[in-house]
Amino acid sequence: MKRIQVAGAVIFHEGKLYAAQRGYGAWKDSWEFPGGKIEPGETAEEALAREIREELDMEIAVLRELGSVEYDYPEFHLSMRCFLCRIARGEPRLLEHEAARWLGRDELYGVDWLPADREILPEIEKNWPAA
Repeated sequence: MKRIQVAGAVIFHEGKLYAAQRGYGAWKDSWEFPGGKIEPGETAEEALAREIREELDMEIAVLRELGSVEYDYPEFHLSMRCFLCRIARGEPRLLEHEAARWLGRDELYGVDWLPADREILPEIEKNWPAA
């Protein structure tokens, strides 16, 4: 089975979590953490910073790894490392996603997350920062 390694940004700002809605592919309209594939020669943190520039036209500070997920989709196996991040410069501007929302703690389970992203939600709950 094909294996894909990705990094996901768990971005908090003013006590809320950033979620993005996919606008393409088999999982169109599902919600995810922004990020993407780790290219050869890149660290996960470097890939994440690059992907956020490409997807959201902003700079992030990667604070620490929050956890990882191993998930088997029908077409591939996903290895996703998730990192706690904050905005370093700019504001999110949608360049690839259909929509985005800042979720409060009580809204965390209120969107239709991609299956792999759903796996990290308990860890996010434990690490939710104060507003």
